Amino acid sequence: MKAPVALKYQWTFSDGDRSKVRTYRVGGKGIKTVRLSTSLKVTGDASGWGAVRVLGPARKTSGKAPFAVTCTGGDTYTGDVWHSVKTSAEYETATPAPTPTATPAPTSSPAPTPAPTPTGTESPLPNLVGKARIAFERTTASKCPLTFKLHGRLEGIPAGAQSIQYRLVGAKEWKKLDVPADHGPVHNAVLETLSLDQESTTYSLQIEFNQADRLRTNIIYYFECAGPKGSKQIGVAADDIKRDSWGGGPVAELVADAMLEAVQPVSGAQIALVSKYAVRSPGAEIKKGPVTYEQLYATQPNGLHVDTWSMNGSQLKWLLGHANKERGVLTPSAGLRYTLANGEVTALTLNGAPVTDTQVIKVAANYILAGGWEGFPQWKWPDNSVAHNGPDDRGALASYFADHSPVRAPKGDRVTIRG
Repeated sequence: MKAPVALKYQWTFSDGDRSKVRTYRVGGKGIKTVRLSTSLKVTGDASGWGAVRVLGPARKTSGKAPFAVTCTGGDTYTGDVWHSVKTSAEYETATPAPTPTATPAPTSSPAPTPAPTPTGTESPLPNLVGKARIAFERTTASKCPLTFKLHGRLEGIPAGAQSIQYRLVGAKEWKKLDVPADHGPVHNAVLETLSLDQESTTYSLQIEFNQADRLRTNIIYYFECAGPKGSKQIGVAADDIKRDSWGGGPVAELVADAMLEAVQPVSGAQIALVSKYAVRSPGAEIKKGPVTYEQLYATQPNGLHVDTWSMNGSQLKWLLGHANKERGVLTPSAGLRYTLANGEVTALTLNGAPVTDTQVIKVAANYILAGGWEGFPQWKWPDNSVAHNGPDDRGALASYFADHSPVRAPKGDRVTIRG
């Protein structure tokens, strides 16, 4: 590629974030070296890298430019205070490589495609799968450009080897999954490997099976590469779902339940934790009736990816004990309950059984909470990382509404505060 030329590019960062697509016009003639710079916002101490992804007329990514920022004045994050840091990277114009051909993702909200109907003397299609769910696993960054896998959990498959046909809802061609004869009651398989970028119009995914009952899986949403208009209905709320003064309550409980459901199949998470910074007020309350993307954005404007860590009971009690009126409480998903009295956890149960100090628990949360930037301590115990491959929390909440509507308000009673 020779100048003059107009470069279409965007910044990508080590945490998966990306900038808007920009254009840089290069004048003159021949091979040119372009230096690009940008600024980004971080909370507290941070380090990482930025790189330039050229989108056209050729596709190429620069080397990684590192950055670091150190903030003084204590370790506690006290609100929406941001620090700016600059980074830059070079891109040298050159002869473009052939543009890779990407596998197209399905269009959003497609009309249902029925399974073929048997005619005449044809044998009816057998119902080979009794129940199926899909789960999301990021294999690259948390935001665009994104590559991920759809894991399938198939139940009720008849004994013996089977050949199952399936496809993404909206796709034309059926794919084949060969299940071995020695399969158990549950067969797990990666059904699809997909990529999304900023030009994608896809934000929901579902698998259907070519069998008589036209079985379909749950729906998975992912919004950080693309998103619907504000009027797009995701599901239905059966009640007003409110946020209490401590930043927890029914809305936070619902968000925690959605996050856990989104990451549990891949990571084995047992609980999820949410702080008040993940369910912003005003706007966090979800009104009874249709729930739109606009409402989900008001509830969770940041769209943070959900990861999983492990900690023992003693560490979990210590973390939960940092609650106060200013930072609020950490609200858990269903199954975990605890009591706070004068800054200490006096009771903690998981699925009705007391949690011991040495018991290891897998905990899901958005990466900002775990990083210590939502008022609670950083989760920095050695070797406690389990999985960093979940979807964004807003997509998890949308998936929960799509799969469970009408959604009733949780009771808001998982945390008891005394004294």
